[in-house]
Amino acid sequence: MKQYKIYYALAVIMLTGASCKGFLDVNPKGVLSESQITTPADAEKFVIAAYAYMPTLGYGDTHNPWIQDVRSDDSYKGGGGLNDQVPWHEMEIFTLLTPNVGNNDGPWYRGYSGVSRTNIALRRLEQLDETALPTKPQRIAEMRFVRGWIYLGMKLRWKYIPWIDETTPEDAVMVEGISNRPDSMKNDLGLWDKIIEDLEYAANVLPDNQQDVGRPTKYAAHALAAKALLFRAYEQNDRHQVVNINQGTLNRALEHINVITAKDGALFDLQPDFAENYIVDYDNTTKESIWELQYSISNSGVHEWTGGMTNIGNELNAPWWAGKFPCCDFHKVTHTLINAFKTDGNGLPDFVNYNNTELKNEAYINYFKTHDFDPRLSHTASIPGYPWKYDNSILYEEGGSRSPFQYGFFNSKKEQVEPNCNCLYKPFYTYNSLNEKVIRYSEVLLWKAEILIQQGNLMGALQLINRVRERAAKSTSRLKKPDGTYWMKYHVALYQPGVNCTWNKDFAWNALMWENRLETACEGRRFFDLMRWGQLEPVMNAHFAKERGRFDWFGQAHFTAGRDEYLPIPQPQMNWSHGGYKQNPGY
Repeated sequence: MKQYKIYYALAVIMLTGASCKGFLDVNPKGVLSESQITTPADAEKFVIAAYAYMPTLGYGDTHNPWIQDVRSDDSYKGGGGLNDQVPWHEMEIFTLLTPNVGNNDGPWYRGYSGVSRTNIALRRLEQLDETALPTKPQRIAEMRFVRGWIYLGMKLRWKYIPWIDETTPEDAVMVEGISNRPDSMKNDLGLWDKIIEDLEYAANVLPDNQQDVGRPTKYAAHALAAKALLFRAYEQNDRHQVVNINQGTLNRALEHINVITAKDGALFDLQPDFAENYIVDYDNTTKESIWELQYSISNSGVHEWTGGMTNIGNELNAPWWAGKFPCCDFHKVTHTLINAFKTDGNGLPDFVNYNNTELKNEAYINYFKTHDFDPRLSHTASIPGYPWKYDNSILYEEGGSRSPFQYGFFNSKKEQVEPNCNCLYKPFYTYNSLNEKVIRYSEVLLWKAEILIQQGNLMGALQLINRVRERAAKSTSRLKKPDGTYWMKYHVALYQPGVNCTWNKDFAWNALMWENRLETACEGRRFFDLMRWGQLEPVMNAHFAKERGRFDWFGQAHFTAGRDEYLPIPQPQMNWSHGGYKQNPGY
């Protein structure tokens, strides 16, 4: 089991003085302040401090991906009912959302805390001569990668955020005057460009490989740069409507992707089994993972209250299941998403009528026996009567759901582990050390397919989409009963133009959107994908209309275009700025 990783260095080095292995073998004492930088070794400690903050961005109320699922049609909030973590309920139905909503200021604050650490490290690195610190160029690139990653997440949540970098006077960040949208800023494209500049800089400097687990490679930077460019290409007006798809920007994204796919089969590939992306034993070992956020379990006393640097952000997501997990049953899979995994008699999705079957109460028992499914369903959702995380000796039970009449019985599975895993810490909340795969190769292939469709290369996109589907179809080895038969009827076919489909641009686009959804379901991608494509309002309101017949609390849900694409700027931040910040439209 992994015990020590790069991101835990703050806790180990800066706070406790405990020693670590590898490049964390240092013995500082006490807390390091900026003014103490005198040597290259000290500068390295500030780099480690920035890395160390990254896992805390996943803290429960902040940047953890599952919070974004709640805002999409992939998941319900879950938990003990509508009054359990009310801010997330307000986010998932949108109509109750105001700038004062809870669990919104925390992500903003933590994001800028992380940015501050990268800026401090960058300023201190710039003061050193490269002859004294030969790793200086690489460390600068690493810090710009980390900063770009943080800003990318914040940009997707709030659209307009103040840009603070290492050139900003150090005392200026504590005073009024840095606006999230200066009067001179006509749109958000310039902000995208700053994020992309950081990531492209990192891509040009970082090495092909890193000895230290957790440090990004140039391919991770190329992937994040491609993602930022992909979002930038879908240009929005002030009402968040997509008004132009910039082909030049798409071409730039494709250039970054091609650097990665040029290493296809050598450095990068799809894992033979989809499951291996979500099993702790495969952390940092697969060709599919381009970059992972590192977590650990430890008895070293680093954070005694969490048993190491575990994933605090997922602490509420394990079921409330006596004898297995003590808490708390958040992040429930929607009936809409379950239906999306159904396949028709030809092994293809039903883009139009997929959501016409019901699973409420006990209807789901027969449902899973009478339909065909994409195997990714069994890798994504924990279903009563079926194995928990591939263990045939542990069948998930209805009793693990706290409020089934409000949220159903289906738990998000990908972030979960076995109840006896030595990667678990369960003082009451449930923490585990399964890494978060921030960038997977399958997603990069689907980005490329998306660009090719927009460029009119439908056959090139077909090959990539079918490659992802082919892996899904083969990902069944862990889905068998002890007698060797399958738990469900799994049936996935490739798209065959002229045989089982008409592969025109409309159909190809539907197939691309569908594949994105099934491949990255419950990984925090869905809301942002729909935003990029300009599909949030029709998709979300159709979802709400259907779910009202399943759970009455959806009666209050409605997505308002031109407002709900982004979260409000937190009111505490608006107050702090004394008029320097501009609120998002509609709030």
